[in-house]
Amino acid sequence: MSIERIVRIIAGGFIMLSLLLAQLDGTINLSHPSWLWFTLFVGFNLFQSGWTRFCPLDSILKKFGVQSSCGL
Repeated sequence: MSIERIVRIIAGGFIMLSLLLAQLDGTINLSHPSWLWFTLFVGFNLFQSGWTRFCPLDSILKKFGVQSSCGL
């Protein structure tokens, strides 16, 4: 699996998880509207990586030896 796919999967998972945690009806102690700030953080990182082509998760995955789809 390529770095690009992994980044998309993780970002999408974080967004869905944070929205779920923000909307829970208090059944668990982690439920709080402040989780929406995490959603904003993930969205901002996706936005800035589109402009700057720098993604922190991309750098971390490269250090673990995951290959980019273009072979870089």
